[in-house]
Amino acid sequence: MVVKVDNTESIPATDEVISEEMDMKKKKYLRGEGANLKDLKDKKLQGQLVVQEELFGKSAAAAAKAEKWLMPSEGGYLEGDGIEKTWRIKQDAIASEVDILSSRKQFDIVLPDFGPYTLEFTPSGRYMAAAGRKGHIAIVDMKNMSAIKELQVRETVRDVVFLHNELFFAAAQKKYPYIYNREGTELHCMKEHGAVLKLQFLRNHFLLASINKFGQLHYQDVTTGQMVANVRTGLGRTDVMQVNPFNGVVAVGHSGGTVSMWKPTSAAPLVKMLCHPGPVMALAFHPNGHLMATAGMERKIKIWDLRKFEVLQTLTGHCKSLDFSQKGLLATATGSFVQVYGDLAGSQNYSRYMTHSVAKGYQVKKVTFRPYEDVLGIGHSMGWSSILIPGSGEPNFDSWVANPFETSKQRREKEIRSLLDKLPPETIMLDPTKIGSVRPERKKEKPSKEDREAEMEAAIEEAKNIHMKKKTKGRSKPSKIAKKKQEAVEKAKKPFLEQHTNKRKPTEETQLPKSLERFVRKKAAA
Repeated sequence: MVVKVDNTESIPATDEVISEEMDMKKKKYLRGEGANLKDLKDKKLQGQLVVQEELFGKSAAAAAKAEKWLMPSEGGYLEGDGIEKTWRIKQDAIASEVDILSSRKQFDIVLPDFGPYTLEFTPSGRYMAAAGRKGHIAIVDMKNMSAIKELQVRETVRDVVFLHNELFFAAAQKKYPYIYNREGTELHCMKEHGAVLKLQFLRNHFLLASINKFGQLHYQDVTTGQMVANVRTGLGRTDVMQVNPFNGVVAVGHSGGTVSMWKPTSAAPLVKMLCHPGPVMALAFHPNGHLMATAGMERKIKIWDLRKFEVLQTLTGHCKSLDFSQKGLLATATGSFVQVYGDLAGSQNYSRYMTHSVAKGYQVKKVTFRPYEDVLGIGHSMGWSSILIPGSGEPNFDSWVANPFETSKQRREKEIRSLLDKLPPETIMLDPTKIGSVRPERKKEKPSKEDREAEMEAAIEEAKNIHMKKKTKGRSKPSKIAKKKQEAVEKAKKPFLEQHTNKRKPTEETQLPKSLERFVRKKAAA
């Protein structure tokens, strides 16, 4: 006996669910509610606005459809039940609830002989570089959890940074920074930089920025090898430096509590702001480039709005390392304790989200979020660790920007495209949206009285020092030379005196001589 199952009712149900989901996503992209066009008396304007509203609806529907297929994953945060606090949840509890692949991302690597370690991830989050203070450098494939290369440089390593891709990295060693390839072969020794304390790489401009122990800021183009800029900050030794991802401006924190912002085409800082009464310990930029977090010696963490250069929030706590995640979470570290702050409501009001304590006695050197993963990397005195921070990474990646699964052919194509799209150093500025706009004509400011007097005195001195040619037959008498010099002085004074004399409009009563007044009367009478 065969039983037929009628599925006609189930199909519309799924269609209804899909249509409801699409409507919800479409509302997100619509520009508010449509205008009420029935009350318009102008029929022509009404027709134009109807067409415009239809275009808005079509574009919102297309965006919602693209989101469904191109952005399949949704991000989420850790939530507590009732009055439970999320920062009380431990890593063991999280690891027991997540899937096997996610639980593998939580680990500890103990290397007590070479620490403390500093970490650096590629933009795709696929590869990690770990550098120990005592010379150990390792390149790790985080997808396969395998070490690609390990090398011992046998001298102090202060910092490490990837260049345009994972094939090349730069290490700040005892005397000079060096560039290596992925196989550990030394390619370049950059002696012009000196003893570097901190390195940063500007990916859109292919510039390697470094600051050495004398407070000198260097910019070097890694494509041509040219030294683009060598700037003296003049504010002493520092190892606090970070690049703003929005505009490419390099911010440097100093021992006097100031943060200065630099670009390679200027010998003076673009901005110099007093952030703390004591030394600046750490610095980090939000991915959107509009927020900056600074930590001072006075146990304060300040969050700044860089559009107005104002403090948005002040958090209490000592901090030696700061980092923002792709979704805006802020990680802070001091001693063996790590705290993560979150702006979950989107109101730029950060509160405690998660906490983690590494083994007692471990001193955290650096915290950095892994892109496109809910993972926080911690470099400390006994190796490095990786913990899970739900909601920190971007859930969907754009393969044209950063592809964690890219092949060697895709990497080569991307390298060529990025070289063709390389930006010149002149495009680094505080507001990059001004690029391509027309500069408004400046109004000439009126010089002050002191400036006018100084200009006139300079012109008089120049006139007095004119060399007179010697002429024969009594033409070079001292009286004639003095007369000529006096004429030159009067000539130099004339434009300044004419400029500032109040020229009144000629009137009949004041300007016309008496001999001409009769003609004026005749004209008036006529």
